[in-house]
Amino acid sequence: MSDSSVDSLENLGSMQDKEPDQTSVMKWTSRDTGWMLNLFGTAIGAGVLYLPITAGSGGIWPLIIMAVLAGPMVLLAHRNLVRFCLSSSNPEGNITSTVREHFGERTGRLLTLAYFLSVYPILLLYAIGITNVAISYMEHQWQMVPPDRSLLSLGLVSLLMLAMHTGETWMLRAVKLMVYPLVFTLIAVSIYLIPQWNSAVFDQPVNLKDSLLTLFITTPLLIFSFNHSPACSAFAHAYQGRLGNSRACHEKTDQVLKRNVLLLLVVILLFVFSCVLSLTPQELLQAREENLPVLSVLAYRSDNMVFSIIAPVIAFLAIASSFFGVYLGALEGLQGFITQQWVRHNIQRPLPHGAVHRGSILFILLTCWVAGYANWDVIDMVEMLVVPVLATILYLMPVYAFYRIKSLKPFRNLILDAFIFLVGVMAITGFLVGKII
Repeated sequence: MSDSSVDSLENLGSMQDKEPDQTSVMKWTSRDTGWMLNLFGTAIGAGVLYLPITAGSGGIWPLIIMAVLAGPMVLLAHRNLVRFCLSSSNPEGNITSTVREHFGERTGRLLTLAYFLSVYPILLLYAIGITNVAISYMEHQWQMVPPDRSLLSLGLVSLLMLAMHTGETWMLRAVKLMVYPLVFTLIAVSIYLIPQWNSAVFDQPVNLKDSLLTLFITTPLLIFSFNHSPACSAFAHAYQGRLGNSRACHEKTDQVLKRNVLLLLVVILLFVFSCVLSLTPQELLQAREENLPVLSVLAYRSDNMVFSIIAPVIAFLAIASSFFGVYLGALEGLQGFITQQWVRHNIQRPLPHGAVHRGSILFILLTCWVAGYANWDVIDMVEMLVVPVLATILYLMPVYAFYRIKSLKPFRNLILDAFIFLVGVMAITGFLVGKII
């Protein structure tokens, strides 16, 4: 038995022929739609509600540049990570075992821990967020007294985790139930705001230095808002287990990733531009200073009840759909780290895979429950851990692997690899500069 974090997704079907027919491989199926929406849902989190404020406060030109660069950034980085995950000699391997295989035990342990630390704090934040959103909605929209916070947090976290362990088919169905209304709501809000568009953002004086600085410090949030790396390993493993053939896996995963990124760009950029064009530069700067999400600004400005109702719905759906993909990554990272430590200190004893799997699930359940109940302030912790480590794992590590690992040599592209590596460096340094200023 492997140490894969997606042991719960056991019903992947039998292995198909090693040389599947090209037409049948590239034919789009409901399963492909499910995984596309899973990746989409993982990416759409709380960051999308803050992106219009951060990106738009510097004027229209940083926003336009960001829109042009977002597609190549997101697609190339996540495609690189998926290709890295598919490079393992073990068909059942996941990202943690692949890192260990390619970089050795010592570096593998360090990168596995880094991967876990880039995902797990987000999971705690989502457990807190979904509990707070549910309580707020019950109190203000339903005018009811919410149940005890400890019971509500435990119930919400348990339901989300249960959906992940009912098999791939049911998990993808749950994702669709979350993502379809989320996409509809974001697009509906974007269209609803069109009559309120104004040209104020175009009237701002263009300052090259300030525009570049805004783009620079927006890069970390941009990466975070489009990030679906926690689900990439499970996504790659699912198709590797079904297709088997390396070429077929790469072509099919590339196809799903392209459609996912296209959907992300349409929904997120439409939402961002519509929000920015509906606000004045002064309102955007004030919102940035007060660290408010964009829907709160729109609701306060017009005293519009629509936003007071829609905002928590979007937040709930975004957090719940993101929880699925992030949970896969956190479980995978935790199991991988425990496995590495066991192998290191208990060479002669076989690893109890079942106990590790169940123990990891229980640990995540209990810590998410405690975080949701205690309402910890973990935002600073998330920023300090997630952004630099995420940029390293998603943007730097796969590029480094392309030029170190022989089997990944066919994927080398000096220009594209340099672009992605530069974006990763910008994300890390931009985060630090943003904290300083």
